[in-house]
Amino acid sequence: MNKVALYCRQGFEKECAAEITDKAGQIGVYGFPRVKEGSGYVIFECYQEGDADKIAREVNFRELIFARQMFVTGELLKDLPPEDRITPIVGMLKGVVEKAGELRVEVADTNESKELLKFCRKFTVPLRNHLRNEKILLKVENFSRPVIHVFFIAPGCCYVGYSYSFNNSAFYMGIPRLKFPSDAPSRSTLKLEEAFHIFIPYDEWEERLASGMRAVDLGACPGGWTYQLVKRSMMVHAVDNGPMAQSLMDTGQVRHHQVDGFKFEPTSKNITWLVCDMVEKPAKVAALMTTWIANEWCREAIFNLKLPMKKRYEEVSHILEKIKSELAEKGINVKVQAKHLYHDREEITVHIQNIWAAYRPDREF
Repeated sequence: MNKVALYCRQGFEKECAAEITDKAGQIGVYGFPRVKEGSGYVIFECYQEGDADKIAREVNFRELIFARQMFVTGELLKDLPPEDRITPIVGMLKGVVEKAGELRVEVADTNESKELLKFCRKFTVPLRNHLRNEKILLKVENFSRPVIHVFFIAPGCCYVGYSYSFNNSAFYMGIPRLKFPSDAPSRSTLKLEEAFHIFIPYDEWEERLASGMRAVDLGACPGGWTYQLVKRSMMVHAVDNGPMAQSLMDTGQVRHHQVDGFKFEPTSKNITWLVCDMVEKPAKVAALMTTWIANEWCREAIFNLKLPMKKRYEEVSHILEKIKSELAEKGINVKVQAKHLYHDREEITVHIQNIWAAYRPDREF
């Protein structure tokens, strides 16, 4: 198996291809991407046998912006016989994977592919049983073992392979399944909720998304992102010239500042979280976020950057590197992550954590 399959949002295949080509080159792996526009996936074919596995191990999946999932695969299985699709799939995995901990039968996130989902769900059970009988898959799910992926791109056509649990998406099809809360002021609330799922490990939620923390929401109106903070019992400065949802104001947890988000400054350094979903030029938003982190006005920030029309990966990479370098020059050690989330459209979501900052619960709101 000398290929890597990557899922992405439909229409962003070129960005995903540019990114994996760049990241593979950084670890000395070379190949070429196969891109079908609008397909929702990219296949990167390596020149050397074994390099696909090297990518799966060494290219940090969390650092990939446009990829939702990444796994090693081989040649496309075509024209699987309806009476026995399982045998060719099992045959492709024999000698390649042993004692995998999970099976996922998936499709791309496109309207055409979604028609195959019902089949995938039914097909998973008999395939799982066969893989267990062949000792390719463990009898009981183990989320620390490799994951087997069967990726159908059309009826009777699929890529088969594996990913490593320490370097993949934990979500089916790479998409967290979130339900829109009926009392939220806007659907944008799902962006921040998804960002928490993607950027903050579950075992750190109690510490990093704790009740009583102080937060600032720049460009808050009508309150979709503020809702997520209030739901976690945080005290929030909501900054926007527009009106906030009355339901949020009634909680007593929100203080509304009717000022421009680019001009607002906190009066004390007791802010743990800064969130921002303002429609502005990405460089301008990035500069604002850099200022907040550099001044230690907050400990962590999540914000959106609107994507340019051309050279999206190159432009985004440049902005992220600028954030890192400017903060490094000031002696501030940060962790920066970025992802094109399921609930994003023409934007990416970025997370910055000042890993040297300390939360001070003793300070007043």
